[in-house]
Amino acid sequence: MRARLEEEVQQLRNAKRALQAEANRASGELKEKLQATRRSLRAETRRANREGARAEKLDRQLKAANKELKELREKLEKAQRENKRQATPFSKGDPKPDPKKPGRKKGAKYGKRGERPRPERIDEIFESPLPEACPDCGGAVVETAVHEQFVTDIPPVQPHTTQFNVHVGCCEKCGKRVQGRHPRQHSDALGAAANQIGPVAQALAAHLNKLVGASYVKIADFFLAAWGISVTPSTLTRALKRLADKGDPAYQQIAEAIRQSPAVYPDETGWKVGGLKSWLWAFVGEDATLYTIQFSRGFEVAAAILGEDWDGALGHDGWAPYDRFSDALHQQCLGHLLRRCNLILESATRGAVRFPSAIKAILKDALALRDRHEADEITDHGLLSAIGRLEARLEVELARSLSYEPNRKFAAHLRKHKAELFTFLRLRVCVEFKGELEATNWPAEQAIRPAVINRKTSGGNRSPVGAVTQAVLTTIFRTCQQRKLDPIQFLVGLLRSIDPGQYSSTALGP
Repeated sequence: MRARLEEEVQQLRNAKRALQAEANRASGELKEKLQATRRSLRAETRRANREGARAEKLDRQLKAANKELKELREKLEKAQRENKRQATPFSKGDPKPDPKKPGRKKGAKYGKRGERPRPERIDEIFESPLPEACPDCGGAVVETAVHEQFVTDIPPVQPHTTQFNVHVGCCEKCGKRVQGRHPRQHSDALGAAANQIGPVAQALAAHLNKLVGASYVKIADFFLAAWGISVTPSTLTRALKRLADKGDPAYQQIAEAIRQSPAVYPDETGWKVGGLKSWLWAFVGEDATLYTIQFSRGFEVAAAILGEDWDGALGHDGWAPYDRFSDALHQQCLGHLLRRCNLILESATRGAVRFPSAIKAILKDALALRDRHEADEITDHGLLSAIGRLEARLEVELARSLSYEPNRKFAAHLRKHKAELFTFLRLRVCVEFKGELEATNWPAEQAIRPAVINRKTSGGNRSPVGAVTQAVLTTIFRTCQQRKLDPIQFLVGLLRSIDPGQYSSTALGP
């Protein structure tokens, strides 16, 4: 009995050991699987972390690339805009492969060929006789005709010096010193300042400096070489400053004429005064042009010239400060808008070309409509109806969804100023408007151009006093040209006048 129990106990022990071994084996397998799973999880985690870091890196790179692309696009647009400006280098690009021949075309159907008219006065007559023998073969020469040839030239010029014996006295009543003045005198200076250059020379120096763009040094050299007049550059500088001082009443009169003009075209360009960034402004009216040089390009400059409540017609580019003339009738320059269309078309592709092409067609149709009305091919009522159709076409284009960034910016500008695109057409049938409004601001751009050319050689003005002189004299020159007046004779008369204000009022006219 005992032996059987011991045998059963031994069997149980063996079974327990077998179960323990099986459990140990299963546990080992589970541990190995668990460790393998942990290793796999750690590997997946590391891989996920690497992928996350890579994704973050790619995201940063994408953002940086988008930022760089935006900056490059802005630089490209800026460079393209600057390439259209007047201050760019002297180049119009590569020549055409098949350029037209210079000069006019041959044939009577292209008009009469221009010739210099016969001089009204002949100062000298010389004979050009035939030679005694033919210069080629030595044979006798028989006269067959006599033809006329005219040569108009500048004779040798000698400086004309005038002496004025200025009589000086004293008033017996008040004791005040009294000095005589001849009508041809231009100054009361005596003593050390008694030897002066005359008013004609001063007016010519102003013309050469402000319109031609010659420096004072070159003008002094020219005076000596051409006329034998010795003068220093500093003398010319002071002379033009005094001339501008005398021209201030004329400047103020022209400023008032600008304010009274039914339509004004303002524009501005970069300038330098003493090396500091400034702006040269031009305001072109019906028969006058005013220049001013200021350190600001803001609304306050234009408001100081026109007045904040000026209510005429203002033709200008898209410069925002002009929008603050809330009482004025505005006309956006169609030339600027057409150039913007062309600029977008140069870089746009596929569907992005539709919007600028449509806007360009609308603007060109507006210009053609103006020409038809001017030629009496369309009535006032027909003009108003056509304007309505143009505005409807514009609304359709502005309602489109645009994805190309330059198109979106252009559309935003047009939405803001859509009421200012066809003002030049509406005013053609407005009986209250006494004048004519241009579709572009070309009058202002033409007024700015001489200053831009001058800037290429002078770089601006050395001082604020020089800037005032520049503004006053160029204002007088440009306005005289508009009014068909001789600016040299006007300045000579101004220098000789005792009352510059009265002289300017009479000489310039209303």
